[in-house]
Amino acid sequence: MTPAFSTANVPAAKIPAWLRLLLLSLLFFQTKSIAQSPLEVIRLSEFTKYKSLTLIPVLFVPKKLDLVKDYFSIKETPKPFNELIPPEKVPMKIIVRFKLINSAAIPDTVYFFPGLHYRNVLLYKIDSAKNIIPIPSVVPNLKDSVSFRQLVINPNDSITILAECYQIKTYINNIRPRIIKKDYLSTYLIQSQGTIKGEALFGYIFCGLLLMMILFSLANYVQGKSIEFLYYILYALFLDVMLFAKQYYYHRPTLRSFFMEEYLDFILQGIGICFYMAFMSRFLESRKNHPFLNKLFSAGIGFVTVSLILYSYLHFATDNYFLENLIENYITKGILLILIIIFLVYAMKNWNNFLFRYLFMGNFLFLFFSILSLLLVIDNTFFKLPGILGNSLQLYELGLLLELIFFLIGLTHKNRVELIEKVMESERLKLENERKELEKQMAVLAAHQEERERISADMHDELGSGMTTIRLMSEIAKNKMGGNVPVEIEKISASSNDLLNKMNAIIWSMNSSNDTVDNLISYIRVYAIEYLDGTSIHCKINTPDIIPPTEISGDKRRNIFLCLKETLNNALKHSRASEMKINITVNHKLIIQISDNGIGIDPEKIRQFGNGLKNIASRMKNIGGTYSIKNNNGTETILEFPL
Repeated sequence: MTPAFSTANVPAAKIPAWLRLLLLSLLFFQTKSIAQSPLEVIRLSEFTKYKSLTLIPVLFVPKKLDLVKDYFSIKETPKPFNELIPPEKVPMKIIVRFKLINSAAIPDTVYFFPGLHYRNVLLYKIDSAKNIIPIPSVVPNLKDSVSFRQLVINPNDSITILAECYQIKTYINNIRPRIIKKDYLSTYLIQSQGTIKGEALFGYIFCGLLLMMILFSLANYVQGKSIEFLYYILYALFLDVMLFAKQYYYHRPTLRSFFMEEYLDFILQGIGICFYMAFMSRFLESRKNHPFLNKLFSAGIGFVTVSLILYSYLHFATDNYFLENLIENYITKGILLILIIIFLVYAMKNWNNFLFRYLFMGNFLFLFFSILSLLLVIDNTFFKLPGILGNSLQLYELGLLLELIFFLIGLTHKNRVELIEKVMESERLKLENERKELEKQMAVLAAHQEERERISADMHDELGSGMTTIRLMSEIAKNKMGGNVPVEIEKISASSNDLLNKMNAIIWSMNSSNDTVDNLISYIRVYAIEYLDGTSIHCKINTPDIIPPTEISGDKRRNIFLCLKETLNNALKHSRASEMKINITVNHKLIIQISDNGIGIDPEKIRQFGNGLKNIASRMKNIGGTYSIKNNNGTETILEFPL
């Protein structure tokens, strides 16, 4: 634009000072007016793909303003704007003005695109009489093109455009208008989304990891019915849906993308965090083991719930986006960061617990990357990081990934500890059951012993006295008859005497007070001496000087004694011996060696002993012992029983 007054061809010396001052003043005011109301002119012949309107003036006006009637009455001057739109201006609509010139001989079709986050765009043209005429809204028949509007410029013509842009409610709004050639539009859409492939790949990989955690937690829940894994499933599910949708709709101007960006992402994140705090409370058994954490998590769940309700009310019922943004990005996230810090301090106080160590590391890294993400949300020029680290969403996902890794380590540790505790508890219950079973068996054994002693006492008192009376009466009868004693009385006397001896042996075996090896050896010694007393066999018994008081049951004592008794009986009847030795040794076995100096035993004639030897072998086998008989300068019998 050429100034109305120029001094380029006038010598400075011929211009009076007052006139020079007047001219400079007029030039100053004219230049200032141009700077305040610039009109960006776009010549369609100067580009083949698209043109960014970097110098375009921007005007923020209330939504209720009627652009057709009130545009020229607006007193505010449009200003160039190329930065994040502050929250207080998000509810307003944006007006931009530019001029398109088509110097070609054929019509040209272009598309106006104000930026990613605009729900609606209305176009108007200003004619030479300064009339504002609406242009029909034509959207290209392409996916993800809700914010694009078509413009057709006649050949060798120009047109001044007013664009009325309606923002969505988000904190990342920006106004970056572009004029895109019709033939390049589909390529532009592909390229604009293709610039974020690396970020998208990282996001999808992380969503896949969360899906694996959902399946893993579902398997744990199905197996153990642990309610904390159900909470973790819901937490990971809400978070996974939110992150997947954010990644899927990233850089895509669609209505679903707008709804996710301006409302649903925070709701999904907040609900997921509530389930996460419920999971942590159950996972750490905070109600029983950590009452402070239980109160902290309960307060956190209550606070987030109230925040989500208030946020929803502000979003749908008001246009107060400043307060809505304050709740989402400052109050709620700030309080959650404080809760994490409190948890980290508590975890440090419980550093000896390895589970708290792993949770501390995971939450600390999550806190660190969440703070970086929040700083980028507040001001994307706060710092610059390379690659995916320069994106607030990827920073948040990276923090979650590290927190997830340490959580899995902590879960493995907890499962190992719980497995050890379960094994120990199982062993304790097993020992307890064995103890109860042993006590039960001991009670049964005590009852058996008590019954044995009762029977033994009854036999001794009732049968013993009766048999003793029979034997005495038979002896008295024999004495009265002198030498003329009937054979029957002799048999009665012998039978009663033999029966009395057998009954005494039975009473001895049934008495539990005799259930020791030393008592068995003493009884064998007394019986052998009494049995062979008055016979042709001289008996010598060798026993250990010290006999340990090892327990041995009455049944085993009785079988060993009967085997010895049968051996003595066979020796007395068949051996023709004059001497007999009984050697008894005790270590880990009870060994009874019975040897005589008789004629020995002929293996060919062993059947003459009937069932006696078979009974001895059978008795020793039944009690877990062994029996052997052989010739060794007479007959040698060995009874062995493990103690």
